[in-house]
Amino acid sequence: EGGKIFGSGSRTPVTITLMIKDPAHIGPCELLYHDIGDYLSREEKLDIVEQFGSIENMEWEQITQNSEGDWINQRDPAFEKFIDIDKIWDLRTRGLESTRDSWVYNMDHSALQSNMRRTIDCYNKEVANYVRICKGRRKEDCPSVEEVVEKDPKKISWSSSLLPNVGRGRNASFDSSCIRPAIYRPFNKQWLYFDGMMNHRVGKWPQLFPTGNHKNVVISATGIGASKTFSALATDMIPNLHTLDTGQCFPLHWYEKADDKAGPTDDLFSGTETPDADGYIRRDAITDWALNAFQKHYMDATITKEDIFWYVYGVLHSPEYKRRFAADLKKMLPRIPFVEDFHAFCDAGRKLGEWHLNYESVEPYPLTEEKKGFDLDPGTFYHVHKMVFGKKDGKADKSVIVYNGHLTLRDIPLEAYEYVVNGKPALEWIMERYAVTVDKASGIKNDPNAWSDDPRYIVDLIGRIVRVSIESVRIVKSLPALNEATR
Repeated sequence: EGGKIFGSGSRTPVTITLMIKDPAHIGPCELLYHDIGDYLSREEKLDIVEQFGSIENMEWEQITQNSEGDWINQRDPAFEKFIDIDKIWDLRTRGLESTRDSWVYNMDHSALQSNMRRTIDCYNKEVANYVRICKGRRKEDCPSVEEVVEKDPKKISWSSSLLPNVGRGRNASFDSSCIRPAIYRPFNKQWLYFDGMMNHRVGKWPQLFPTGNHKNVVISATGIGASKTFSALATDMIPNLHTLDTGQCFPLHWYEKADDKAGPTDDLFSGTETPDADGYIRRDAITDWALNAFQKHYMDATITKEDIFWYVYGVLHSPEYKRRFAADLKKMLPRIPFVEDFHAFCDAGRKLGEWHLNYESVEPYPLTEEKKGFDLDPGTFYHVHKMVFGKKDGKADKSVIVYNGHLTLRDIPLEAYEYVVNGKPALEWIMERYAVTVDKASGIKNDPNAWSDDPRYIVDLIGRIVRVSIESVRIVKSLPALNEATR
């Protein structure tokens, strides 16, 4: 009839529940809650519990269930009144899900080719072996595919979509045209083997990037139930499912196969009915309904579908939007309000897109480079194994990155770490992903030094992401209040 709950953050849950029956209590039960905060370690949470000493020393919030069934982290009723994002887009898709990332992604183009040829050869041998075993037998007398296939993870990684193809006797073949650059984690490009058989779920990506020649832009946004805080990132390449956690992706265009062929389409942001050189017609992904709704609401016939695309990107970066609707964004896809100043958010979204799409070509932020070993050739001098922060008074000094034994980068502005995407600062994604790794299961090596022929690529990338981060923070801070209106 009475209860008190001790709530915890989302990373390492520690929960204490006290259920108290009071015979003298009259009326419905009371549910009291105390949240000690997110993103604390188990030890930090237990220390806080110990400091309380008693439940009498804690501040409690009485909570009641809302109409959606939420007890804590309740959704904001205003969110439901915003535009369903599926009314703005003709289609959306999840980030690419391979279930065998170590095989189909690599920073080294040659290594990816070798890895894929090797695993495809293994797969085809398993197909041949299964066909041989089942020859002359009825289907019901054949063993299950799982019983007979090679299970060595250094040769192949199976998935629920690949195994049935063995039973169907379907062979695979290596195709070098399937290799294309892709975005694996924020601001981390890798080579991808994009193939309907060797990728677990390709979603609608064949419609968005049907060939390596087709240009597009997509907004990848944190998906429902993700462990990371909400964020969005524009990219002109196929993103991985976890580029943004369980990412949902919203494109600017999609491509439809046509029977006849004509000249190529060069303008990224204009629709056309003429098939391109590969036989595809490009379609706008923003709906006619959305265009009419936005033009009508703002009484502005000059608003275009591209404007709406970048407007949404601006709204998804609004600190107010992400803070107010954090609980909603955990449980639902983004819903888009009509804010008071459409063009402020559209312009901000477009500027953010320019920085995020062109991050490899912006002028690097000037960092102090402390060097030693000048007699080394550039390939050796700039070779990275794993970057770490400098130390000051026994603690990490984020103004300093120890690049390798020959190079230390100093005077990194701490403001750069305010730009957080997919749960951590963009700069820390660079430090994490541009490290030599060896996958434990497959034994496959992924070496970021092989990505570019420019030995300074990773060093300059750090400077570029510092600049992109600072500019992104500046643009986001300049956004006005939503002052949203409902339809």
